[in-house]
Amino acid sequence: MARVGNGADGVEPEEEDCFEDAFDRIPVASKMDLRTSIEECSMALNLVLNNKFSEALDLLRPWWKDSMYHALGYSSVLVMQATMTFEHRDIQAGMSTIREALETCQRFRKRSSVVESISSLMSKHTLEGLTAEEMHAEICYAECLLQKAMLTFIQDENMISFIKGGIKIRTSYQIYKVCQSLLNGSQGVGGDSEAFRQFEGGVKLGIGSFNLMLSLLPARILRLLEFIGFSGNREFGLSQLQEGAGSHSLRSILCVLTLLFYHTYVCLILGTGEGNLLEAEALLEPYIERFPRGSIILFYSARIALLRGNFENAQVKFQECISTQQQWRQIHHLCYWELMWCHSFQQQWRDAYRYADLLCRESRWSKAIYMYQKAAILSMMSEDELKTTGEDVGKLFRQVEGLKQRLAGKSIPMEKFSIRKSRRYSSATPIKLVIPALEMMYVWNGFTIVGKRADATESLLITIERAEEQLRNDPNPSEVHPDDQCLVQMLKGLCLKHLGRLLQAELCFTQVLSSEKRIHYDHYLIPFTLYELGLLYKQQGDCVKATRYIKDAKLNYKGYSMESRLHFRIHAALSSLKSSPTNSP
Repeated sequence: MARVGNGADGVEPEEEDCFEDAFDRIPVASKMDLRTSIEECSMALNLVLNNKFSEALDLLRPWWKDSMYHALGYSSVLVMQATMTFEHRDIQAGMSTIREALETCQRFRKRSSVVESISSLMSKHTLEGLTAEEMHAEICYAECLLQKAMLTFIQDENMISFIKGGIKIRTSYQIYKVCQSLLNGSQGVGGDSEAFRQFEGGVKLGIGSFNLMLSLLPARILRLLEFIGFSGNREFGLSQLQEGAGSHSLRSILCVLTLLFYHTYVCLILGTGEGNLLEAEALLEPYIERFPRGSIILFYSARIALLRGNFENAQVKFQECISTQQQWRQIHHLCYWELMWCHSFQQQWRDAYRYADLLCRESRWSKAIYMYQKAAILSMMSEDELKTTGEDVGKLFRQVEGLKQRLAGKSIPMEKFSIRKSRRYSSATPIKLVIPALEMMYVWNGFTIVGKRADATESLLITIERAEEQLRNDPNPSEVHPDDQCLVQMLKGLCLKHLGRLLQAELCFTQVLSSEKRIHYDHYLIPFTLYELGLLYKQQGDCVKATRYIKDAKLNYKGYSMESRLHFRIHAALSSLKSSPTNSP
């Protein structure tokens, strides 16, 4: 079903008939074959990238119960909204829609084909003899299953939901594996090369995402998953997503967004902070030209600027992202979070507080983390500056524990950390936290970002040394005094490392390790310091020593705060060391 327009969304001329979104009211298609459904879904995706979220739903709604791609697209938008809002009604609406979408996709699947039950996963199925429509139904069904798993994890607070979500993920993975086998053994289907190209894009998105996600898992977890049929190869996953991103399929932008998320978030939070920003910029560039006011594209552009240490440019871009649309306030909240860190990295505490306060009032993602973050930022202000805010820091810290949530029956690790730290204000004689905003900066791997700017790193070092001096001169040290001293020394070591003062950094880290038996509560500091010392030796080219210290952190410490997060980082660091050309037995 061709569409005619003026190319307002910046698509290449040969694709205008598929992607035009400049209508005041998009006409409803009178028929819906596979090609038309893909075109309309592509059009809806472009509407989303142009901030026209309601229009995208309006385009998909008339056919979402009769077309697999309309069902997938419609549920994707609602699921995206639910995962950003954490509102019960949005989660319920998303879950209801995804069930309908699965039923719609199921009607197009070949009867008794591929994956019907858990028992059928154990037998060898193929997609031989499937029509193009049936092939696409498998891919759409697998994507819908992943969406349902995601919502299952956040909908109910019990382990049964967690298991159900895991089963859906496994079923989805098996479908993708079978589809990949078909792809590897086929050159085309029924002469319809366009349908096959679109199918290929779906396979590359699914297989690439699964391999990349699984490759991030620590070895002990991956071994368990391999036992039930999962496997993950990072390089293969990246290559599949890169090929998908370079194609001209419906899912090419989804491959791009997956790679952007990996390079700008996953590598930083769950890795050693070595995301490929050059690749991220190259992936984003054509979409900046096509969607210059698209909030999602602007957001990633701002995030890359932040990771490069260009805080001023990042702030401008995040503000522009906020101003481009008002329909989805949740995108504003993502920007508030980033702006809070932008200002924190520069120690502009009043501005950072303003965004932390907005998140506390507007976002439902994690009230406990937002409240702790807000109180931690206020703790960095001078007494006079604090008075102008009218806030009571102790009162805010005491509220944190009552705001905790549970996900799949489990407490969120970062909330547990925030609650444990905030309990210092709950006793009859509260003990103030030392530079808590800088501790949280470290937890989110923010020192890796600040380290790109010598001026900001020097400024942080001055603040840390001031705290060090205060602790040294404390006339009445509390029982947690050694914990605070070790925290300060570890953060000081990080600043010195990024400033190139490696010997001084090593002395700070070893001082923390020598105080291990004096620590009362913050036991996480020892394995994290071992990890940081290992990275320091890696930077100096001593891979043997680096491996020894990082493995010490991995093997000899258990039950500390944020243990899983450190194990993800250790896995990334050891993988990097194995591939290092300077590594030797």
